[in-house]
Amino acid sequence: MTMTVRAPEEALLRVRLQPRAARTGIMGWRDGVLALRVTAPPVEGAANAALSALLAEALGIAPSRVRVARGAHGRDKLVGISGLSMTEVQRRLATLAPAPSIAEGVKR
Repeated sequence: MTMTVRAPEEALLRVRLQPRAARTGIMGWRDGVLALRVTAPPVEGAANAALSALLAEALGIAPSRVRVARGAHGRDKLVGISGLSMTEVQRRLATLAPAPSIAEGVKR
C-alpha cells in the first residue's frame, strides 16, 4: 500500500504594511497588493506580529497560520497563509476589501 502525502495548502499574499499608524486596519487593495496598517512599531518583530494578528482575525484563523515568508524587515511583504487557498482568502477578505483578480498580482 502506497501512501500519498499532500503538502498543506498555503496562499501567498502580497502585503504593504504601514507600522506606527494611528489605527490598525485593512486599507484595501492597491495594484494587487493588500495595504494594511498597524499601530505597532517596526521593532523586534512587533509590527509583523500585529500583521499576523490582524490578518488572522480578518480571515477567522489562528495567528500561527499566518507567517511572513519574505520581507520581514521591510514594508513590502509576502505573507503565507497555511490551510487556505488564495480563492478562499479573497472570499474571506471580500467584505473588508474587494479582491482584485489573481492576474493583478495576488498569487497562490
